Amino acid sequence: MKEYDLATVGAGPVGLFSAYFAHLHGLKVALLESLPELGGQPAALYPNKVIQDIPVFRDIKSFELTEKLCSNLSDDTDIYRNYKVENIIFDNSHFIINDDLISKTILITTGNGAFKPKAFPLAVPDNIESKISYFVKNPQDYQDKQVAVLGGGDSALDWALELSQYAKVSLIHRRNQFRGLESNVEKVKKNPKVSVLTPYLPADLTENSGRCELSLKKVGTDETNSFIFDNLIVAYGFRANNRFIKKWGIELENDLIKVDRKMETSVKGIFAAGDSVGYEGRVPIIGIGFGEAQIAITSIMQTIFPDKQLTIHSTSI
Repeated sequence: MKEYDLATVGAGPVGLFSAYFAHLHGLKVALLESLPELGGQPAALYPNKVIQDIPVFRDIKSFELTEKLCSNLSDDTDIYRNYKVENIIFDNSHFIINDDLISKTILITTGNGAFKPKAFPLAVPDNIESKISYFVKNPQDYQDKQVAVLGGGDSALDWALELSQYAKVSLIHRRNQFRGLESNVEKVKKNPKVSVLTPYLPADLTENSGRCELSLKKVGTDETNSFIFDNLIVAYGFRANNRFIKKWGIELENDLIKVDRKMETSVKGIFAAGDSVGYEGRVPIIGIGFGEAQIAITSIMQTIFPDKQLTIHSTSI
């Protein structure tokens, strides 16, 4: 079995940064990712999403962030794709993962964990099922189409803005207020290629000459209106959980991993960072996860090398 100083579980943005930062400190790292590609949920679901809360970058698309983080990885980092961690056993000062890897410490960076989209609430006729999507991989595929984006969060706003470069977009939400960044709300409202339909709920969906005829009910009234779209983008969010981590003996609180100030979990030697973590006052953004990763790696160094004088600043490494 191969042996490591650190096994990082999850190769989203925080996991990728953790592997890079661990290498700066000379740790031998295994990066374990259950998906076939690196980058986690942002790369898999929102590759074209514009992220505006990453330090240094005014804005950056998800796929660009993934590319930059991957380019920072050392050739010495062993990357395991399509690798699902089924079991972790502590044995004589180290952890055995899936009976084939050994690591002195573990860092969990699984983000929101396993995720699946919140489903469109209406029955979808078989002959237009392909017209319903839950994320946008290639906005260019919607060139010159009439597209409905359903939802009121950041993803719905981002997709409406992105798709408006290629298509005529209707943004449909059940409330007059949106949950996303105010700057994006203003951009949507000022965009001549985006029609904002609020407050409406989907009432019925039928096929009309190969297109989607969507009936919308105005909230609080009996008023209904029908619209024809080529495609529907459902952006109601995702149901995600990290409860599978409980079987590793790790304490959760409100389905999030409970950590101390060193980012250590209830199991000594297992740390966590990123959106899988919960504590009072935490803000679920990637930049916070990067800082937590640095705290965790510093704590891991102190765990593995308790007598070593640590170099904290990268300018001294």
